[in-house]
Amino acid sequence: MEKVKAHIVSWLKAYSEKSNTDGFVIGVSGGIDSAVSSILCAETNKKVVLLNMPIRQSANEFARAERHIEDLKNRYSNVSSHELNLSPVFESFEKVMPFDIESNGLSLANSRARLRMMTLYAVGQANNLLVAGTGNKVEDFGIGFYTKYGDGGVDLSPIADLNKTEVFALAKTLNVIQGIQNAAPTDGLWGDGRRDEDQIGATYAELEWAMDFVGNEADLDQRQMKVLSIYRGFNSANKHKMEPIPVCQISEDLKH
Repeated sequence: MEKVKAHIVSWLKAYSEKSNTDGFVIGVSGGIDSAVSSILCAETNKKVVLLNMPIRQSANEFARAERHIEDLKNRYSNVSSHELNLSPVFESFEKVMPFDIESNGLSLANSRARLRMMTLYAVGQANNLLVAGTGNKVEDFGIGFYTKYGDGGVDLSPIADLNKTEVFALAKTLNVIQGIQNAAPTDGLWGDGRRDEDQIGATYAELEWAMDFVGNEADLDQRQMKVLSIYRGFNSANKHKMEPIPVCQISEDLKH
């Protein structure tokens, strides 16, 4: 994966220079995607600010994020970090809602992601930095497993053309700490450390297979048919995230 690493680093550096920015700000969750993305940003030698933004975070996720941040700061002189505890802000948000938001867990989870997006952009704008995304190909273009205007709200996406298994392979090349390489993928939005596989119902390897499937469904076994159904269900339900915002087209004759 050395060639992939070099290509992405060159792309990141060129984009920053073209946009007249000083580097990148990125949220670190303790997961493989943000770990890989942040190292790629650090490799540009541009300024990189890592944000650890816990919101009632599980202890394991928070600890992995902290270890990764310390590892990068030891390896790269251009990397700095901030720990921003957003739990009090999030709790204030809950209190002013005019309805029982706690009864809708997904609404709360997505609100966490959107609060972090706001924080990243505030820090980025104040420091002339681009907000670097952490989504991979399966999440961003397959099943839409991200929050609209949350972790989906970024300036550029360095690993969005890599499948999850490719991200894990790249993590080895980049020497991501072993604790993150060994951890089961989570989205970090629930506070209980639930795995992506628990929420989706399939592994990333299975989803990658489904995303590329073009064969005869009659030849599939029961599990393969189930995975294909899961993939298609997510893909259909989340199309609104992956396509441009619908714009109501108004003809000129209606305007006069």
